[in-house]
Amino acid sequence: MPEAADLARFQRDLIALTQEAPTRARPLAVAVSGGPDSMALLVLAASAFPDAAVAATVDHGLRDASAEEARMVAREAEQLNLPHVILNVAGPIAGASLQARARDARYVLLAGWAEEARALAIATAHHADDQAETFLMRASRGSGVSGLASIRSVTVIGGATVVRPLLGWRRAALRAIVRRAGLPFVDDPANSDPRYDRTRFRQLLDRNEWLDPPALARTAAAVAEAERDLGEMALLMWRERVEITSDAVVLNPAGLPRDTLRRLVRRAIATVRAAHDITTPVFDESANIEAMLDSLLAGRRATHGGVLAGTRRGRWQFRVAPSRRSV
Repeated sequence: MPEAADLARFQRDLIALTQEAPTRARPLAVAVSGGPDSMALLVLAASAFPDAAVAATVDHGLRDASAEEARMVAREAEQLNLPHVILNVAGPIAGASLQARARDARYVLLAGWAEEARALAIATAHHADDQAETFLMRASRGSGVSGLASIRSVTVIGGATVVRPLLGWRRAALRAIVRRAGLPFVDDPANSDPRYDRTRFRQLLDRNEWLDPPALARTAAAVAEAERDLGEMALLMWRERVEITSDAVVLNPAGLPRDTLRRLVRRAIATVRAAHDITTPVFDESANIEAMLDSLLAGRRATHGGVLAGTRRGRWQFRVAPSRRSV
């Protein structure tokens, strides 16, 4: 059983994100991999919100031990009187960007499960050290404001609300909770594999005490706040500067800063795609649209995500791109 102070903190941090406490009718859906962080989340949720939490473990089938690890989580959840399911990824995950593919498959399964459970939100165990690693990784790649916001405390993935109530907690504190509760856990070998960027940045933080993870996490949170404000400003400009016709989205870009234009262009592309049921090529909020933005600012046409954009009388117009003629 976690200490009373930890339970009170978890309840406070969770409700600050969900704006309401989970109930039996709308439980908290907890994603548990079997690692120490997620096992801490499991015992905190079970103890802080008894009869108002459910749990799931996704078996990606990437390692021989993954099935037994999922069963281990199921056994511990049963001891905590927490309903638990194992979600299996259909088909093998292979190819480049293996971790990204596994993440996408995981959230598809979790979103479907949470919807069936009528869950208030899906909680994951991302913590302050994860946030610091992510911030450094993205800073090293030259990310903009959106990327430097790093791991969001609240986001929507696959139509499901995902919350990270442990973003203010340290990795060591979560391990201490697990050990005090006497729960087993699994250390994923990928977490110490130097082939992955995250492992290298984790080792960088471990070797340099002057790099303070809580401070980096606070910086990421401040950037996330700025990101939200910029998003609200772009939404206001969308309402004031955009006209949607039967065949186009028309934007007046005059005087707007590049960051706002970037957000408006992404939204215009998404709007045209949704109106015309365009699903390929893949397009999402993280898509790099800098080439299109440069072309529009120079008065040239450009195509991205199946959408053609051009300029006319100072306005930017977005339409379905014509089909390419076969030779």
